[in-house]
Amino acid sequence: MSVLLEFSIFPLDRGASVSAEVSEVVKLVKNSGVEYRLTAMGTLIETSNIADALAIVEKATRVLHDNGCQRVYAAVKIDSRPGREQGLQGKLRSIQQRIGDVEVDPVERSEQ
Repeated sequence: MSVLLEFSIFPLDRGASVSAEVSEVVKLVKNSGVEYRLTAMGTLIETSNIADALAIVEKATRVLHDNGCQRVYAAVKIDSRPGREQGLQGKLRSIQQRIGDVEVDPVERSEQ
């Protein structure tokens, strides 16, 4: 099974710029060992089950609270599909097969 989870999470009590806090979340995701993609508006992760994906969101929330954030906002989207493997790359390849090259982040470009 492939579970794709896209989330954005940030503190509401730290002002207009929260890159320092968000960087701690990205570090957590990076060190988790799951495949991920960072975008300008959130982070996309791939796990083999929903529980593992949601556990990362829970840990991210804890990281922000442990760093003194009093109020944390998170938005989550989930795409769960039994029988699918490598959903992050497969979804992109499927679109490219239909319409050709599309703008992707540098990591995706280097993997093709």
